[in-house]
Amino acid sequence: MYQETLVILKPDALERNLTGAIIKRFEDAGLKIRDMKYHKKIDAELLKRHYPDTMALAVGKKAQLATPTITDPYSHGLKVLDRLRSYFTRGPVLAIRFGGEEAITLARKVTGYTDPSAADKGTIRGDFGVDSILKSTNEERACENLIHASGNPEEAKNELDLWFPRD
Repeated sequence: MYQETLVILKPDALERNLTGAIIKRFEDAGLKIRDMKYHKKIDAELLKRHYPDTMALAVGKKAQLATPTITDPYSHGLKVLDRLRSYFTRGPVLAIRFGGEEAITLARKVTGYTDPSAADKGTIRGDFGVDSILKSTNEERACENLIHASGNPEEAKNELDLWFPRD
């Protein structure tokens, strides 16, 4: 089934000059660029809507898997969301609308697991990632994992509407 999904190249991907290599991975997998927007500076309100506080528990539980000493995943998740928002404002990002057959699942497969240290080789995060959730948690900062990819059809629709609003 044809789908469209959002992929965002985060500041570390652009800082490390990985833009072309990352886009090539998606194109090699059969996805096509439908739209792109370079954001030199991200609006705080856009980030608050992209990473709403309602994600805190899920984010905190994912961090807890890598750092079992986290005892309150919800509170930790709120901290992680604040750190993610700050990380996105560090530098420019590139938002890309990709389309193709089963685009959401395919983009997630190409991207790899959230934690680069646990991502499979052959994925973007597994091959290019240099950070880990454990390290970033210990250093009280966001995990620099290069890329965001929508996780499911509802998320993809909401995020595409947010990053590529219809005029």
